[in-house]
Amino acid sequence: MTDPRPALPAIRLESHFGDRVMPCFAQRPPDVWALFEAALAAAPQADAVVHDGGRLSWQELARVADETAAGFAAAGVRPGDRVGLLVGNRLAHVTALAGLMRLGAIAVPMGTRLQGPEVAYILGHCGAVGVVHDPELAGRLPSPDEAPALRGRWTEPPRATGEALRALPPRPAVQEEDTAFILYTSGTTGRPKGAMLTHLNVVHSVLHFQHAMQLGAGERSLLAVPASHVTGLVAIILSMWGCAGCVVLMPEFKAPAFIELAARERITHTILVPAMYTLLLMQPAFAAADLSAWRIGGYGGAPMPEATIATLAASLPCLELINAYGATETTSPATLLPAALAAERPDSVGLTLPCAEIRVMDPQGREVAPGESGELWIRGPMVVPGYWDNPEGTRNGFRAGFWLSGDVGSIDAQGFVRVFDRLKDMLNRGGYKIFSVEVENVLAACPGVVESAIIGKPCPVLGERVHAFVSVNDPTLDAARLKAFCAERLADYKVPESFTIGSAPLPRNANGKLLKRTMREQLLAQG
Repeated sequence: MTDPRPALPAIRLESHFGDRVMPCFAQRPPDVWALFEAALAAAPQADAVVHDGGRLSWQELARVADETAAGFAAAGVRPGDRVGLLVGNRLAHVTALAGLMRLGAIAVPMGTRLQGPEVAYILGHCGAVGVVHDPELAGRLPSPDEAPALRGRWTEPPRATGEALRALPPRPAVQEEDTAFILYTSGTTGRPKGAMLTHLNVVHSVLHFQHAMQLGAGERSLLAVPASHVTGLVAIILSMWGCAGCVVLMPEFKAPAFIELAARERITHTILVPAMYTLLLMQPAFAAADLSAWRIGGYGGAPMPEATIATLAASLPCLELINAYGATETTSPATLLPAALAAERPDSVGLTLPCAEIRVMDPQGREVAPGESGELWIRGPMVVPGYWDNPEGTRNGFRAGFWLSGDVGSIDAQGFVRVFDRLKDMLNRGGYKIFSVEVENVLAACPGVVESAIIGKPCPVLGERVHAFVSVNDPTLDAARLKAFCAERLADYKVPESFTIGSAPLPRNANGKLLKRTMREQLLAQG
């Protein structure tokens, strides 16, 4: 079989992160800011970002980046310091990222759905010295005791002009293996883990996207997924930096608004979860809109229904659907399914990316034969070196440079990867990953709850919704009270939407393990 992807740039083996040896692109930008500088040099007058209030060219965005870097520096932020971003899909997110990369600091994006305890933990754990936040989220910021290093709190990134701007020093030397971003992922202990995305990781992911999606100058990508997520950050914002493209910001995904914005701005590229494509097709305006410029439609996080693929192919023959599989720990993609093979391989998440390596391992750590299932282990220059200030998490999550994904899958003789299930007990609600134990830990703290189990309830649009089986010893404890208790402590997409409440113990096997399969069957029987 002929690989439909374009010819590869030169690749060589290199040693990184201690004892890891991996294939790397021989010619590459040295760090994330170099991606920005190359875009500025290539297209200074072209659109860099489109937002509610207008648009900025690359030249204008570079000026704002300098002013923002100077503003952070004047506020005491130094290279290597962590700054949290509790900011939605608005201009402040992009300018803060640019300013922090110009300064050589570390950005810590956080989802705007996170609640106070989650925000406090992240900012305290990474030792953030400042946070940029949406004005309406000020109430979720931690107290001084919860995040003692936190000195600066801004609703807009600080900007400096005049003498303070002239005092901005040249960008400090940044090494490839230095951390550029920390993205917190849910952990099996209920505490999130801060994946350290290095400059080496990000640059390789950007180059992977450029190669596999054939991104070129003038791309226009619509950001409709959260900018704080690895997809929004790396696959869209930074990938546009890598090709001197434009990011079109959408504060929140709404299908009618997406269609109007995509047509008006002549978008060429975006990455969505499959549920979003389904919602777009349900809109009467979709068929009438001029979306002829849209040529790349990436997706991931869940399987794309074959009916959706067929309808999109008929409606937008110019649109190439490209399936992607990855995670925060792989700095977004580990595989991509070329559009030319999507029809014949609808059950696959694609081929391993050029600098990546994926092995399928049994529980004893032995590789299985092609076509057999096991845990997917992933290695390469896009795999993060570990978790911030979490040696135990790093030790348990990585082995010989491989990240142990917790996903069950297989690789056939032709190299196509399939993902079947999850070893870790994780739900996928419209692309948002939810660990059951995190929600169960919150429910366990609710007075009257004896025990709980979180199950994914099948949903034709979102894939799964959160359902809770709860055993209680308080007969007055109902779904409304449980939901309210969770809503104060969890992001809204993690809050159970339906409940099965009773006084009987939840089903367990002889070893005391909860029988979630039994509960799933019960839930399906209930309809």
